Amino acid sequence: MLTATQLVIDIPGRPDGVALDLELAPGRVWGVLGPNGAGKTTLLHTLAGLRTPRRGSVLLDGEPLERQSRRTIARRMAVVFQERGDGFPATVMETALIGRHPYLSPWQMETVEDLALAEAALARLGLEGLAERDVTTLSGGERQRLAVATALTQQPRIWLVDEPTNHLDLHHQVEVMQLLSEQADEAGCSVFICMHDINLAARWCDDLLLLYPNGEACWGDAERMLVPAALESLYGQALTTTEMDGKPVFVPTGVRVRPVSASRGA
Repeated sequence: MLTATQLVIDIPGRPDGVALDLELAPGRVWGVLGPNGAGKTTLLHTLAGLRTPRRGSVLLDGEPLERQSRRTIARRMAVVFQERGDGFPATVMETALIGRHPYLSPWQMETVEDLALAEAALARLGLEGLAERDVTTLSGGERQRLAVATALTQQPRIWLVDEPTNHLDLHHQVEVMQLLSEQADEAGCSVFICMHDINLAARWCDDLLLLYPNGEACWGDAERMLVPAALESLYGQALTTTEMDGKPVFVPTGVRVRPVSASRGA
């Protein structure tokens, strides 16, 4: 379990925002919504231990994150970044196998079991036919799916995912969101997703955190958070609402609205 206690993320030039008290429980999918610059990526990096909070703490299984080795953390937690670079030439299969590195000793080769996990992950993301391709030849969407496949190969208990549907067509957006939902429902993982698409959040998330550019925030059960007034304030855009398969669907009207302060979450 990953827990944030009185957590204030550090965004230079911005005053302290709301102190976050979040519990990423097993079997739950959290979505984080907010406009550009609200701090979604900074929060995700802070939860991953890649950035130091301004104040507060992050606990992994009850122990402060900063007291744990990166290898220990990587055996429990996977991070899918919004942007990534190619540090060196590698094939798709070699890249997926990076997910097994936390379990290998220095200079140890991957086992048959490691290879099978990577093959299964690539197949799950529809990349099995690209295993020998150089990653530099992939499209943006293929690279995004490979990042998710690498995390799946890692077999984490906690997923921290930044904009997983970037560069993906509708089919692959649904495929990735289904996979993340399955990780929570079937594997009992905790899943934390930064996203922009309100409708994907409404369809797939159990809990939502709304982050405002001024540091305000509110969070709670997704059904309680998906209130048009709160979302209109979040994005400064009027929304019209309908329903499909028992889930709300939000469509922007093109009319701007004046943002107001968020209601504090619990």
